Parts: sequence; structure tokens; C-alpha cells
Amino acid sequence: MFKTMTKKPLVLATALALSAGAVHAAEAPKKGKATAADAHKFIQATEEKFDKLGMDTNRAEWVAANFITDDTEALSAYFGELTLDAAGKAALEARHYNGLKLSEDDARKLKLLQLTLMLSDPKERAEYSSKKAALQGAYGKAKYCPTDGRPCMPLGELEKVLATSRDPKQLLDAWNGWHSQSPAYKKMYGDYVDLSNKGAREMGYADTGALWRSQYDMTPEQFAAEMERLWQQVKPLYDSLHEYARYKLREAYGPDVVPLTGPIPAHLFGNMWSQTWDNIYPLLMPTSGASKFDLTKVLEDRKTSAKDMVQYGERFYTSLGMQKLPDTFWQRSLLTKPQDRDVVCHASAWQLDGKDDVRIKMCIRPTTEEFTVIHHELGHIYYDLAYKNQSNLFRTGANDGFHEAIGDTIALSITPDYLKKVGLMDQEPDANADIGNLLQRALAKVAFLPFGYSVDKWRWDVYSGKTKPADYDKSWWQLREQYMGVKRPLPMQADGFDAGAKYHVAADVPYARYFLAHLLQFQFHRALCREAGYTGPLHKCSIYGSEKAGKKLQAMLSMGTSKPWPEELKAVSGEDRIDGNALIEYFAPLKTWLDEQNKQLAAKAK
Repeated sequence: MFKTMTKKPLVLATALALSAGAVHAAEAPKKGKATAADAHKFIQATEEKFDKLGMDTNRAEWVAANFITDDTEALSAYFGELTLDAAGKAALEARHYNGLKLSEDDARKLKLLQLTLMLSDPKERAEYSSKKAALQGAYGKAKYCPTDGRPCMPLGELEKVLATSRDPKQLLDAWNGWHSQSPAYKKMYGDYVDLSNKGAREMGYADTGALWRSQYDMTPEQFAAEMERLWQQVKPLYDSLHEYARYKLREAYGPDVVPLTGPIPAHLFGNMWSQTWDNIYPLLMPTSGASKFDLTKVLEDRKTSAKDMVQYGERFYTSLGMQKLPDTFWQRSLLTKPQDRDVVCHASAWQLDGKDDVRIKMCIRPTTEEFTVIHHELGHIYYDLAYKNQSNLFRTGANDGFHEAIGDTIALSITPDYLKKVGLMDQEPDANADIGNLLQRALAKVAFLPFGYSVDKWRWDVYSGKTKPADYDKSWWQLREQYMGVKRPLPMQADGFDAGAKYHVAADVPYARYFLAHLLQFQFHRALCREAGYTGPLHKCSIYGSEKAGKKLQAMLSMGTSKPWPEELKAVSGEDRIDGNALIEYFAPLKTWLDEQNKQLAAKAK
């Protein structure tokens, strides 16, 4: 699993972060016309109560993710119901103050309060919360149990097969084994969608998808158009990468497995969802000019512990002038997989009390991928710590894409120069190894883009009613073929629910944030490299050790969501619109190389 993106939202992101309140928000005035002073008093009281329930809810969710039992699932559902209740009540009361002339902060907080769903029926709220917890629990407990006597395999073991095997039969078995688990909770998901939509409509939104798209300081229609605009910007680079991958996979597996035209079978990309392709880099690497450096081998040979891995990440952030992680981080985080219980191993960052109780939950192994994941997760943590002095409603990212982008921005600075400075590489590889390094990164970053876009395009259609449960798989694979150029390696099943084999669908985590983050991180990286005084090729830049760049970044992080995100983007980059050009600039040398390779490989294939 490519955990650097596929993660639980930062405890209570956007809508839920805004809803982590007490069961009874401050009452609106019963008589007379409301005033700006009344609105301010209401907001203050609501935020105070949100702080308390937010902490209780986060703790319940933390326990449920780390001790998967029926009881912890019930506790998580209970607090989820309280949270939903508080969110809806506060949102309804906030409407009482719409139209008043308020301070900029109070006006923004009232708007944020109303970006949530509300189920007025207590039984429906309980059912919604119960189903949400049950879906996440079902995903976390799922295992593939082969019928040939082999032991049951959880997702982590199946992922390892996809990452390392080059036997197409083994790959197909692992892929199908996991995708056969999600139909068990397909009906529950459909019922959950209906409840979610009802709650969104009670708050005046067309459906839950429209609610999600309303959280970006623009209309749902404008946001959908922005997503398509951004995809079209980067599509030519993806197309070149996809064409190259086809030729190399065809060389590896033969024409009977990989067609010369049309979509490529999804089980061949080294990842359960074909969302990142870096595990098949050995099949795609350049014949010359590729670095032979293997960070995983270095980490394994040095017996690098889970704590050691996290400390590498911490030292990057402190090199930018940021604080050391609190002692409680080390005492309370989950860094290794327990042997005595089921846990949700999906890497995630947590902020439990709105202040210094920050943690990560991750089953760390000494690999290149997880070294990068740690830098990503700590991006969430340092964002949390940066805005901890903001009031409750402003303690989240400028938008949810920002929160995902920060750690990935830092991870772009994991260059050979950085690895050399921290003692993990003896000497930098030859300069002509750039193409190999860029290709490896593109297999993680560029390959992800259409997946990051299409997950929520699928859900927008599900929530709008355009896609019915009977057509879940049909719609899912139509989008994957259209945007990703991949296909289901086996015929679709009548009761199929392949989308539910993805954590973020089962856990109902919005996914557009990851697509946006993959573009924002390159904008941030370019801006911070300029701030650090760097003038060379963008892909060679590392801001490690630059307190000047760190100060610029920290200033933006500390704003939380107190300003519309275009203002915060401008504060760090000088630009007020998300743009794919920084990503295009970063991978420009690779694009030239890919196009030349594809010409040669096309001639050879004929």
C-alpha cells in the first residue's frame, strides 16, 4: 500500500474537525433579533465545547484503530454519533446568524460550521455512526483465506506479494484474494451512502459529494471543473509514462498478458490498486544511467529500528528550525505491529487534544517506501503543532489537500544530497543517474494522479445517484480504464465491490485531497527551493537545513484554516491558484527521455 497518500484523515479533517463538539452547542437567542455580539458569543461557546468532545472522540477512534474489537467499534460509533449530533446542531444554530455583519474571523467560522451533514433523527444518527465504524472495522479485519490449505493472509502480506513477485499467477491470486473481501460489506456501504445523503440534504446540499466539493471556497461545480482542468494539465506526462510502462511490462510478461493497445491488467503494477508503480521500477529502470543505490538494503543492513526511522524524519523538520517532537509522541505512538491483536496498520497521523498530544500509528518496516511515509506523516504532525494556537475551528489545513501536501513536499527533498548528509549514502550517484531517480519518483507521483482523481469522481456519481449499487463495479472500471488505462484482470462479479477494497472508500475518507496534494507539493517545493536560494534543476533541490525555507513554511502552516486557501497558497508560493506546471517542470527531463524511449520501443514492438 502506498501509505504516503492513502491514510486516515487527520483525525477529524475539515467537516468532522469542525464538528468535534459537545452534544449541546450554545443556544441561539430565543427572542429578538440576533446581533454580531450574539454570534461571537455563540462561536466562542461552541468552540470550547468542541474542544472537549473532540478529545474524547479522538481517543475513542485511536483505541478502535489500535484494538479492533466489537467493543471498541461500538465506542467509536458512540462518540461518532455524539460528534455528528454536535456538528449538526451547531450548524443549524449557526444559520441563525447568517446575514449579520461580522468580523472576518467570525464570518469564516460560521461558514465552516455549516460545512457538515446533519441527521435530525437520533436513530438515524446512531445507525450512520454504527455503519461508519463497522465499515472501517470490516476493512481492518479482512483477510484472504485460500482454499488450497495456505494460511489466511491479511492485506499487508498480499501487498508484499504484489510488490515483489514477478509471477503473473501469484499476482492475480493476491489481487483477487483481496478484492474478493469487500463484497461482504457492499450492502452496508450502500445503506451508509443513503444515510449520508440524507444528512447532507438536511443541511441544504444536493448530496454528500456536493457537500465535499463545497469545502474549497468555491461552488461544487467550480471545484469539479478545477479538478478536470488540473488533470488535463498533467495528462500528457502520465500518458508518456503509461506508454513506457506498457512496453516494459510487455517485455517482462509477454504479449499474452500485456496487450499492445488498450488498458493494461491492474494486477501487474506492483500495487493492490495500481495507484503507484514504484514497486515495478526494477522492470522499468533504464538500461544505463540508473542508480544502483538501495536504501532499503542500507536500512536493513544497519538494523534500523522503527524509532530510528522516525528520528530521521524528525531531524529533517528540526533542521528547518521547527521544534522537536513532544516526549508524549514517543510514549503514545504506535510504531510497530503488535503480535497479539488486530490493528489498522494503515499509516496515519493523529492530533488528540488540539495542542501537543500528537501521534502516528504505523506498522513500520525498514524500507525505502516507509522512510518516505514517515517524512509524510510527520508533515501532518508539524502542521498540527504549527496551528495549535489557533482557535478550534481554525485548527486544520487551509484545505485538506494542503494537509496531505506538506509531508510530501518534505519528501521531495529526500534527494541523494540529503541521504548523503544524513549518512545513509556514502557518495552521490553519478549525475547521469538522474533519469532513473526521476523515473522512480514518477512511478509514485505521476502514476497516482488519475487514480487520485477518479476515486472521488466515482463517489460523486454514487452519492448523486447516477451510479446505483448494481453498477458500482461497472462505473469503477469505466473510470479506471478512461483515466488510468488499466482494466480488471478477471471478469466482473455480479455482487462485486472493488471500490470497497480501497481503505478510503470503506472508511468514507474524501480522496480529492490526495490529487490536489500531488500538485500542491511541487508548487510548495519550487517556492521553498527559491526561498532557500537554490537555482539548479528542481528535481535536485533539497531544503534540508534551510531555516529560511522553514520559516516561510512555518508561517503558512501556523495560519491553519483561518484564511481562504488561495491566500495561504499565495503566502508561501506567490500564486493563488493550484497549478500543475511545477510538477511538469520537475519531471521535464524525464518527459523528454520517455518520449524518445517510446519511439524506440514502438518501432521494436512492430
